[in-house]
Amino acid sequence: MLYDCRSPADRDRGIAAAIEAVKNGELVVLPTDTVYGVGADAFTPYAVKALADAKGGARQAPPVLIGSRHTLDGLVFSLPRSARELVEAFWPGALTIVVEHSPSLAWDLGDSSGTVAVRMPLHPVALEVLRETGPMAVASANKVGQPAALTAEEARDQLGYGVRAYLEAGPAPDPVPSTIVDLTGEVPRVLRQGAVSLEKLRDVVSDILDERGV
Repeated sequence: MLYDCRSPADRDRGIAAAIEAVKNGELVVLPTDTVYGVGADAFTPYAVKALADAKGGARQAPPVLIGSRHTLDGLVFSLPRSARELVEAFWPGALTIVVEHSPSLAWDLGDSSGTVAVRMPLHPVALEVLRETGPMAVASANKVGQPAALTAEEARDQLGYGVRAYLEAGPAPDPVPSTIVDLTGEVPRVLRQGAVSLEKLRDVVSDILDERGV
């Protein structure tokens, strides 16, 4: 079912349907500030597996989206100071941080070696859903090898009936992927250059390394 969130009435119905679907272990497609994502409850293993199956690729640990900065404290055992500084500067926004998650978490995201990639997106529809569902495992809403979906309708063309609710909010405003920073080592390092530039990152954390380790 596709809901046009540009209409207030349809938005309310769509968000309610998406929240119910996630809580029932089903998949939803939702807009973010980069491209559209397909997501599932991060703590429901069969839902995370369904996410990988829907995309049609090998099961890799998906990133996790959250609806509040405070949620991060419940996911990690100890958050480095540099991580807090980056989160304060760029969340919500197009920055994904890789941190060591708490070993006590009852989730199975795949082979992640005890780490998790986390982001708080800057999109009102996504945040409204996430604040009710809690952390969601989310990947780009497309089949592996196909272009990233820039609308929910494009995502539906690729993912079809494997998704319970599609939330349409119009074309993605800035389809540049998020920047990914690894904060699990002694020195922060950029894994992927994206919407947040290295210069902006270094304004906050001066010793951050680029993709080459420089």
